[in-house]
Amino acid sequence: MRLTELPNGERGRVCVLDGEAGTCARLREMGFCETAVIERIAGQKTLLCQLCGTRIALSDRAADHIVVELIHEGV
Repeated sequence: MRLTELPNGERGRVCVLDGEAGTCARLREMGFCETAVIERIAGQKTLLCQLCGTRIALSDRAADHIVVELIHEGV
């Protein structure tokens, strides 16, 4: 699923960055690399996410380039 589809309050692992090379390179510079764990905090047009202990705001256009898998918390 795209990061824009990850529900607020849920965590996901980045699987792939999908888009133009320049956009993907910028996202990687910000820490959105494959296997990174991200938590979507809030937002719709501007997403507030937590990545490596840092909160980052992303536009929905940028977040749409990030493909994540939902992390199911253990019971």
